[in-house]
Amino acid sequence: MPRPFRCRRIEQLPVYRSFSPDDITATESVQMTIDEFEALRLLDDEGLTQEACASRMNIARTTVTAIYDSARKKVADALVNGKRLLITGGHCVFEPVEIDQEIIEKGTHTMRIAVTYENGEIFQHFGHTEQFKLYDVEEGKIVNEQTVDTNGSGHGALAGFLQAVKADALICGGIGMGAQMALADAGIKLYAGVQGSADVAAKSLAEGMLEYDPDAKCDHHDHHHGEGHDCGHHHGENHECGHHHGKGLDCGHQKGDKGCRRHHGE
Repeated sequence: MPRPFRCRRIEQLPVYRSFSPDDITATESVQMTIDEFEALRLLDDEGLTQEACASRMNIARTTVTAIYDSARKKVADALVNGKRLLITGGHCVFEPVEIDQEIIEKGTHTMRIAVTYENGEIFQHFGHTEQFKLYDVEEGKIVNEQTVDTNGSGHGALAGFLQAVKADALICGGIGMGAQMALADAGIKLYAGVQGSADVAAKSLAEGMLEYDPDAKCDHHDHHHGEGHDCGHHHGENHECGHHHGKGLDCGHQKGDKGCRRHHGE
């Protein structure tokens, strides 16, 4: 009988997700997983021993060795052969985010939808979200609702926040590519490009009828936005997109909400 797989604890998501050579157009790419990035960060950037790295990532030292060796080979391949390096996917569970409010217990067969929330509407700036409204769905019906504060969590921590409250799906407006990748790594199904009432959107998703735009992105950057900032469209800006009908609750919900989810990069 195979040994149970242990998820790798991730303390810090990569801010930069893609690296390419400047002097050529890379025709091939190499995918490094989040746990490989974390091993490189802890061992080479922080200078930890493999024993200390294993403790921080909650895995065996031999596993650290294997992950680190794989990561180094991928970096070498990208540097020597002029390939694009992408960082996404892996067997990961993010460092828990402190939640200083009581969250409704999630049922074994419950799907939890989170919606960026402000005054009853879907808040359009993902990276500035101050509240999420959570909806628990069972057999296509909403059975519980709760509004939670993010306590100032920036865009880099929101994926960890949503994972901490056991969200399976997110409904939002515009969202940057970095945040999209972080949500995918956290196992959270994204329904972007949605506007209007949060309650109506959650009900539509529960019934498998939500219209959304899978290509909705935030491309706005100005002097207020740091590198990797992920936000929605500004108030007053028209958000035009070709909506698509959702195809049911393919959120990756797993019974019992135990353990991690495996995610392959796109």
